[in-house]
Amino acid sequence: MNLATLPKSVLRLQYKIARFPLGLIEQQLRFLPTDAPPRLMYERGLGMLDGIVGSVLDDQEIATRGALATERAEAVKRAEKLDAQAAAEKRAADAELRRTRERAAAQQEAARRDRENEVEQARERAQERAKQAEKEAEQKKAAEIAKADQEAAAKRQAAETAKKKGEERIRKAEQEAAEPAKVSLKDAVAKQLEAKEAEERAHDAGEVAEFEKIEHKHP
Repeated sequence: MNLATLPKSVLRLQYKIARFPLGLIEQQLRFLPTDAPPRLMYERGLGMLDGIVGSVLDDQEIATRGALATERAEAVKRAEKLDAQAAAEKRAADAELRRTRERAAAQQEAARRDRENEVEQARERAQERAKQAEKEAEQKKAAEIAKADQEAAAKRQAAETAKKKGEERIRKAEQEAAEPAKVSLKDAVAKQLEAKEAEERAHDAGEVAEFEKIEHKHP
């Protein structure tokens, strides 16, 4: 049988009969989500078939049904693609926002650490200045004490030297004052010794004379 020789009405009837099981399958697939890949694939394929047959048979109803089915499947596919693109963009935006927040948090943390370091360094510098000032004050105090000790030692040395000089002057003056008395005392002692010696000699001479007298009396 040559399809070209058959009336279009007969061909339309035959297509409706042949398409009936396909329509039943389509109705079953409608229980799936509108964006389910099996449903989209089947509806798109069936729509393309209706479009071709409608164009061949010059059946506007079949062609329109096929065009609508194909367009709906393409629209769902485009929507799905747009949803996927939007989801990807949202994920990218979320990732960028997260990175931005992380950078901001890192910058804030770095700024906080910098402030803490500056405060700590300022505190250390202040403590160092205080220690240096205390050290300088101690050194100054020690120098003043050493200077005072040196001055006091010098004064004590001067006082001792002056005391020794005064004692030396007093001793010298006493010696000078006592020198004539010593000479007189020495002369008196010498005279006494001479007198005693003379007395002893006279006494000895007397005893000798007495002894000689006795000797003469007793020849």
